[in-house]
This record gives sequence, C-alpha cells and structure tokens, in this order.
Amino acid sequence: MQIEVLKSKIHQVTITEANLYYVGSITIDEDLMEAAHLVPYEKVTVVNINNGERLDTYVIKGKRGSGVICLNGPAARKCHAGDVVVIMAYAQIDAEEAKSFQPNIIFPDKETNRLVS
Repeated sequence: MQIEVLKSKIHQVTITEANLYYVGSITIDEDLMEAAHLVPYEKVTVVNINNGERLDTYVIKGKRGSGVICLNGPAARKCHAGDVVVIMAYAQIDAEEAKSFQPNIIFPDKETNRLVS
C-alpha cells in the first residue's frame, strides 16, 4: 500500500513579493530549494501563517542567495509581501517504508530567507 507523507518543508519564510500578472507558481531561492530537496515544477502546498490561506502550486527556481519567495499569478491574491508562510511537498511511498522515513525540514532565517549555519 502507498501512503502520502511529508517529503520536504521550508518552515517559516517571508514572502518577498507577490506578482499577480505572472503565469503562476511560487518562486523560491535556489539555495532553499536545494536544502529542502525541492525541484523545479514540483507541486507544493503553501500555508500563510498571517491569514490562514492554504494553496497548492508548483515551484520555480529563483536566484541563488536572493532570499526570494514570490507567489505568482492568482495565488498572489492569497498573500502580501511580509507575510510568513510554510512551504511543504509530499511524496507517496510504501506504508512500510514510511515507518522509518524522515522528511527534509529546513528552518531558514525568516527575516532574510537565508539558510542558518
């Protein structure tokens, strides 16, 4: 049997911009993507801590080291620059494997959206 589990999580980053007229998605700093094991076009759930909004979209690679977290397209209506969000990706794995599976969770500095050493 396959079950869906948390695969990756970027815990509490700050939205740097919201671009309503872009095609759609969320742009994430490439450093954060790599640290969280996210790949371009991977489906993610974004949860806005400020207003409780929750949405699904896909990842676009942002400039490395920029700290960019930008919601694009209609999703931009769900947040404002300065809002704090959690970004999560899930995977389907075997139920037996899930017993020992550990997700990749990162805790960047939410003021700068950069990795903390």
